[in-house]
Amino acid sequence: MDRHSISGYCYVLNKKGPLISWRCSKQRIIALSSCEAEYVALTVAIQEAKFLRQLLADIQGCTTSGVKLYADNQGAIALAKNPVHHQRTKHIDIKYHFIRFAIEEGIIDLQYIPSGENIADQFTKPLSCVKLADLSMISGPSVQ
Repeated sequence: MDRHSISGYCYVLNKKGPLISWRCSKQRIIALSSCEAEYVALTVAIQEAKFLRQLLADIQGCTTSGVKLYADNQGAIALAKNPVHHQRTKHIDIKYHFIRFAIEEGIIDLQYIPSGENIADQFTKPLSCVKLADLSMISGPSVQ
């Protein structure tokens, strides 16, 4: 066990659509809290959101609205939406604060989602067979 957290994200075009992009990878840093790990994961997810947003704009010939990005860690959401520096988060590398810029520019619309409904959890957490099947049904492929 090396203490590196796992980042995972997945994107769908709409609530009922299949996955169009997904990724699961080990973080390069060792996060000191689950809030920090989720915050770092959001940065990676936003980079993909920017790409997908531009791709859709190029295909459709118009600018698309902000990409809805869901996170299940309320601390990470609060940290992303509040630009005030805090004693407990001052060690976080400045490159991860890219999230704040993406929110301000309307690139993403960051929203809370309960963990039980977060389909990206299938990439990052050990889940029971039943829970994995439930999340997989939401995201498209079936698990037998």
